[in-house]
Amino acid sequence: MLAHPTLDQLNALGLHGLAKGFKDLEHKPEARGLDHAEWLGLLLEYETTLRRQKQFEARARAAKLRHGASVEDVDYQNPRGLDRALFLKLAACGWIEERRNILIIGAAGLGKSWLACALGHKACRENISVLYARVPRLFADLAVAHGSRGYARLLRALARVKLLILDDWGPEALNADQARDLLEIVEERYDKGSIVITSQVPVDHWHDLIGIPTLADAILDRVIHNTYRIELAGESLRKRRPPS
Repeated sequence: MLAHPTLDQLNALGLHGLAKGFKDLEHKPEARGLDHAEWLGLLLEYETTLRRQKQFEARARAAKLRHGASVEDVDYQNPRGLDRALFLKLAACGWIEERRNILIIGAAGLGKSWLACALGHKACRENISVLYARVPRLFADLAVAHGSRGYARLLRALARVKLLILDDWGPEALNADQARDLLEIVEERYDKGSIVITSQVPVDHWHDLIGIPTLADAILDRVIHNTYRIELAGESLRKRRPPS
């Protein structure tokens, strides 16, 4: 007799996991032999699981990841120079808590963006705030926002997440405004949050890519220091896919 009023109360209090657990356990004969502490423990597991799932879904929506990638699905078989031990270490997300960066370098088609999104997806699962941005689109948005309140808002959005993914930087050289924008981004995040950068351009060419020596020195000093590097090589993975 108490089932429906109890479910109504639990849902009214926003305890939807507890409500689901209460309903499920009520129909399981084996649950009848549980004592009060065991019953309550199972109900709390339902609530914790549901809340974690909702947190992940909210983080994933906010992150706007380009690919639905996950670290469990990473392909280590294709010869592209991906260090399995290193990537599994990075998948634990400790580097984000240490505010370190990752550079993923390699030619087109080697899965740089996919790997970056897989790390971002895992960070979301660990309840870490993430934001993904393609660099060409980001610079275009910043150019439009220059001189307005939108510019400061966009910079704040880039600064406040724990992990910022800057995908597809290069190969075009930056203009002066873009170089200054990039310095603003990395300066605001330095020693506060982590960055993943993917690029087809080798790191030793980045100074020339930025163009203005003083800005390049400042940017690279903040980005390359304390950084993990994943350098990929080989044939494009797209060429190996069987025809559909």
